[in-house]
Amino acid sequence: MHLNLSADEVLTTTRAVRKRLDFDRPVEREVIEECLDIGIQAPTGSNSQGYHWVIVTDPEIKKPIAEHYRKNFEAFYGDGGGPSPYPEDDPRTDRLGAVVDSATYLARRLHEVPVWVIPCLEGRMGEGAPSFIQASLWGSIMPAVWSFMLAARERGLGTVWTTLHLPQEEEAADLLGLPFDQITQVGLIPVAYTKGTDFKAASRVSAADRTHWDRW
Repeated sequence: MHLNLSADEVLTTTRAVRKRLDFDRPVEREVIEECLDIGIQAPTGSNSQGYHWVIVTDPEIKKPIAEHYRKNFEAFYGDGGGPSPYPEDDPRTDRLGAVVDSATYLARRLHEVPVWVIPCLEGRMGEGAPSFIQASLWGSIMPAVWSFMLAARERGLGTVWTTLHLPQEEEAADLLGLPFDQITQVGLIPVAYTKGTDFKAASRVSAADRTHWDRW
């Protein structure tokens, strides 16, 4: 299924989807593969193409990783009732409650999402690596992941970048049969068809307020 969205529509309506993921509708393998084929057209540092993709559909693998995710979420967010760290008139303050509520929903039901995509990079980032090394490594995987997510949106799929299983990355690697000393997991992308496809542009802090010409 294609939504026939323009490039601008895809770019402005690809949301972090949690509550509108359809847990009951299967996602076809060929659709995931098609989105990955598009994703890997993104540029990588020095054309390294050092990415790998672990696709998880097995409930027995999902369950323990999802439990790690839930516990980390609860440790990080607590009851979600804290004050906003942003000014009162900031658009992020208006959305904070909804965002935490949505994230809580996913944390409790992550294991039900039909497909997980775990993007990985060859090698491990050394502790204290210089910022340019870190930037190069992240820049060699994040464009491909985002392109994958955009392709998914155009096909009626919802995604969200998550990282809360990574405190137990080594345990997850064992479950996935992944060589921890050679491969770095960089996230976990839940993928499902969405309940409805009518997503809109989000309220954001003005780009003009965050743009600096020539000097800060």
